[in-house]
Amino acid sequence: MAYLEDFYKFCVNLGGSTAETMCELLAFEADRRAFIITINSFGTELTKDDRVRLYPRCGKLFPYGLTALARCDDYDQVKNVASFYSVYARSFDLAGTGPGDKTLEDKFFEYEVNLNKLTFLQHFNFGVFYSFLKLKEQECRNIVWIAECIAQKQRGKIDNYIPIY
Repeated sequence: MAYLEDFYKFCVNLGGSTAETMCELLAFEADRRAFIITINSFGTELTKDDRVRLYPRCGKLFPYGLTALARCDDYDQVKNVASFYSVYARSFDLAGTGPGDKTLEDKFFEYEVNLNKLTFLQHFNFGVFYSFLKLKEQECRNIVWIAECIAQKQRGKIDNYIPIY
């Protein structure tokens, strides 16, 4: 995770509209990783101290939200931590577990796509290059999703991809 923190610091040092756009994107990426690390560590041998060492030390959750996440023992406690951050509370509230529901990961991807699209609204920043690549990554994930649905004869689920535009 050190590269994420270093990239964040680099963008802060650049300043201007690049810092505005990139820091928002990188903060979200750091926070998403912290949530996913926490949720995926439940029921494993990963201790709370090990979990803390894996968290990126940047983002909106840093430092108080990460401290709260480190103490979580189940999904509901993670959801409670997210409730203090309106951006993330919405993703947790809208995520479902039933068939056809969007997962938390899907909600995070949708939010990331929206952040990346907003980067193009500002002029003269390097964030557009990063966002272009991230949107291409999502486009590739969408193509793989559609191909897997066709291969597994699940044509009814084809429309469950993350729309870019």
